Parts: sequence; structure tokens; C-alpha cells
Amino acid sequence: MEYKTYMCVICGYMYDEEAGDQEHGIAPGTKWEDVPMNWTCPECDAKKDDFEMVEV
Repeated sequence: MEYKTYMCVICGYMYDEEAGDQEHGIAPGTKWEDVPMNWTCPECDAKKDDFEMVEV
């Protein structure tokens, strides 16, 4: 399975699908489309819409 990384365009926080965001209830391996719409950036509280997929 190929995992992608998404970056917050406001603060630069990186969401890695492989790592998830366990501290905020997102299990490792959670695909971006499966992250709840009400999830916000752990660094700056930006909305999910403020993230863009990036090649790492």
C-alpha cells in the first residue's frame, strides 16, 4: 500500500497517512479521505481543507 503525506498550507504540519495522528485519535494507516472532516491541524487548528498532498 502506498501512503501519502499532506501538508498544512498555514503552518507546515505534515500529516503522514502511514503514521496517522494517534495523539488525536487517528490510527496509523488512516488514509486522508478517511480522516474526519472535523479533524483540525494539531499545530494551528487549521481545517482539513487547508491541507495539500505533497511528494516527500
